[in-house]
Amino acid sequence: MEPFAATFRATLPASQREALIKLLSDEDPAVYQTVRAKIVSCGESARDWLRPHTLSADPVLRRRAQEIIRYFDRQYSDNQFVAFSLNHGEDCNLEQGAWLLAQTQYPEINVEAYIALLDHFASELRQRLLHQGQPRQILEKINEYFFGVLGFIGNEQNYYDPENSYLNRVLDRRMGNPISLCIVYILLSRRLYLPMTGIGLPGHFVCRYQNSSDEIYVDVFNQGAFLNRTDCIQQVARANFDLHEHYLAPVTARRILTRSCGNLHQIYTRLGLKEEITRLQRYLIALSR
Repeated sequence: MEPFAATFRATLPASQREALIKLLSDEDPAVYQTVRAKIVSCGESARDWLRPHTLSADPVLRRRAQEIIRYFDRQYSDNQFVAFSLNHGEDCNLEQGAWLLAQTQYPEINVEAYIALLDHFASELRQRLLHQGQPRQILEKINEYFFGVLGFIGNEQNYYDPENSYLNRVLDRRMGNPISLCIVYILLSRRLYLPMTGIGLPGHFVCRYQNSSDEIYVDVFNQGAFLNRTDCIQQVARANFDLHEHYLAPVTARRILTRSCGNLHQIYTRLGLKEEITRLQRYLIALSR
C-alpha cells in the first residue's frame, strides 16, 4: 500500500501547493499547525516543493519550511536506523550504526567529513605509535594523544546531556559519556588494527586491550585510567551487582548500540520529551529482535 500512497500524495495540484506555501507564513500558530499537518500528509515529496522556500526572504516562511524539511529528514533517518537494526546481527558495523543513530537527531551532518576526521586522527596516532611494541606503551601513547592532544574528556558536569551520546557531537565538543567515548576510542583503535573491545560493566563502560599475553582495561571516561580484572570486579561490587562472567566479556556492536539507545531513552524520560522517548522505544524494539 505504501508505494501507491506515496504516489497518490505526490499528485497534489500546483495551485494547492502554492496556497499552502502562502499560508505557511501566517502568524497565527493554529493556522500554521493546520497547514503543517496538511503538508506532512503529502509525504516526503513535499520536500521538493518546500526546499526553494528555505531560502525565502520571508524569515517566517524560511524558518517553517526548514523545520518541516528537517522533520522529513529525521523521519527518513529514523527509518534508516531501524532498517539497519532489523537487518544486521550482533557483529554489525559499529561505526555505521553509530552514524545512523547520530543522523536520527542530526540528519544534516556530513558523515563523510567526520569519517575523514577520524581517519586523520588515526593517521597522526599511527606516527606516534611507531616503535611502540608493548601494550602498555601503546595505550599510554594513545591516551597521550586522545586526552592530551585532542582534549577528549568525560562530561561529569552534565552527565545526562543527550549530546553526550551522539557521535558527531562527541567529536565536535571532544566530550561524552562512558560509552560514547569508548566508541571513539574503539574506532580509532580499529583503524590501527589494535585488539580493542568494549566491556559493558553495570553502570559503567570501559575498553579492553587483549592479546595472547596481555589484558588491560581502559577507563576512557576517567582519562584513560588503566584497570585490571580485579578493579573491574570491584567496580561491579560498588554498583551493588552480583558478579556474572558476562559482565567482563566483550560487548558486540549491536549490544553497544542497544546500550547507547537505552541511555538516550533514560535521558529523554528524565527530560520528559515524549516524542524522543517514542523514537528511542522504536529503536530499542528493533535492536531487540
